[in-house]
Amino acid sequence: MSLGAELQRFLGMLATTNASPETIKLRRYQLSQLVAWLTERGIDDPADVTQAILERYRSHLFHYRKANDEPLGVISQHMHLTAARVFFRWLTKQKLILFNPAAELTLPKLEQRLPRHVLTAEEADWVIDQVKLDNPFGLRDRAIVETLYSTGIRRAELAALTLSDLDIERGTLLVRCGKGKKDRIVPIGERAITWIKKYLLDLRPALAPDPDSGTLFLMKHGAPMTVHALTERVSRFVERAGIQKYGACHLFRHTMATLMLENGADIRYIQAILGHANLQATQIYTHVSIRKLKEVHAATHPAAKLRRRLTGDAAGDEES
Repeated sequence: MSLGAELQRFLGMLATTNASPETIKLRRYQLSQLVAWLTERGIDDPADVTQAILERYRSHLFHYRKANDEPLGVISQHMHLTAARVFFRWLTKQKLILFNPAAELTLPKLEQRLPRHVLTAEEADWVIDQVKLDNPFGLRDRAIVETLYSTGIRRAELAALTLSDLDIERGTLLVRCGKGKKDRIVPIGERAITWIKKYLLDLRPALAPDPDSGTLFLMKHGAPMTVHALTERVSRFVERAGIQKYGACHLFRHTMATLMLENGADIRYIQAILGHANLQATQIYTHVSIRKLKEVHAATHPAAKLRRRLTGDAAGDEES
């Protein structure tokens, strides 16, 4: 029994339990890093791994420096250690080790970080206006950005959209196998649908391959849009806008959620649209959405506004 062999068995188990390819790929990378670190220290038997050794690995991740001399982010450290906990829990359940050395492994505390940039409604429209319709792919790019803004879907979800996922009559999109391999239906606004219909009529027929793959958004020669191409296109429009806010596809996801919340949407509906598994992931937008909070503060706090009251001695002081 070796760590490398058991890692392969663990990855095979993930595949049989319908884990996503992305999850399996990530676990392979994270746990391969752990196995290599243990092997360098002469540890190849899972039974020889102790909590103290894993605590040393946690310290190693903290002090690790990437090729550009930057430290490993707290989220990355947390994910590596979480993978270790899952792996050793599985080894314990398989009765390959007597106890789980990662059961009480200390994880770094995750910071509650707010989205760095969120667009106002005016800024969002200005960014969208940077799409030049005289460009051969302008119609496609306009339809893409309008879809991101209207639905808040992730770039990978947008890249995977097919013609049959769009229900123009009902004004909905079917997002297949989103994060966590879950399908969901999200609303899409009339403005976005109008631009998609124009793209479908005037541009997509010239891009579609034979036979047609059915992918909604296509690149040159009919290839499906890649996530990297989406990032490159959308970030270019944000830069052109010159608004000193940065981002790409996820910027519109943050913006959609924040603006809907500011305009009175129930956070549970936003959770459903975004595809968050739990409400905690969505509640970050309650901190970003400050406009409504300021309105309530101004309307209810007795010292929110400057008031000059000259009465009694105070008035006399002013006159003297």
